[in-house]
Amino acid sequence: MNKPEKLDIVIVGVGGQGTLLASRILGHIAQGLGYDVKVSEVHGMSQRGGAVITYVRMADVVRAPLVEQAGADYVVAFEELEALRAVPYLKKGGTIIVNTQEILPLPVIIGTAKYPEGIVAKLKEAAGEVVAIDGLPLARAAGNERALNTLLLGVLAARLPFDKAVWQTALQANVPARFLQANQAAFEAGYAL
Repeated sequence: MNKPEKLDIVIVGVGGQGTLLASRILGHIAQGLGYDVKVSEVHGMSQRGGAVITYVRMADVVRAPLVEQAGADYVVAFEELEALRAVPYLKKGGTIIVNTQEILPLPVIIGTAKYPEGIVAKLKEAAGEVVAIDGLPLARAAGNERALNTLLLGVLAARLPFDKAVWQTALQANVPARFLQANQAAFEAGYAL
């Protein structure tokens, strides 16, 4: 595969899942490959389990940091409901990579709302490709369930035309040394999927 001229990726999850680290790793890779890159995040109560959305845009020239609706080549979702909320960002024929974990938002917990059913089926109606995985057991087997973010990056990396070595370099540059081995193992597990 040839290096794409531009690539827009939306990463969504819940505070504490590592979406910001995942976006930093992608930004590092993009810069190393000579792209102009913009990484932008929107998070409110992310420390308390609120929704987090991160945009990663890479091209020869990136003029705006946010991915427009129907503009993302990939949506990487760390949780099912956040994947469903991010569908409007996905371009026609785009790919959604989703961890099938369900994290109940506060309205569901207090009983004022219901968690939607059949989310993966709804995603399949909206996307060109849906890669749905139960990532927590795989990340746990790699040494740390908090390495879910790098596991999902491994799934993404297998679909992008970037040499695997640049991913490993980005992991080494962005993951603290004490967590690096588990994150590398999680990345490899995701890449193998």
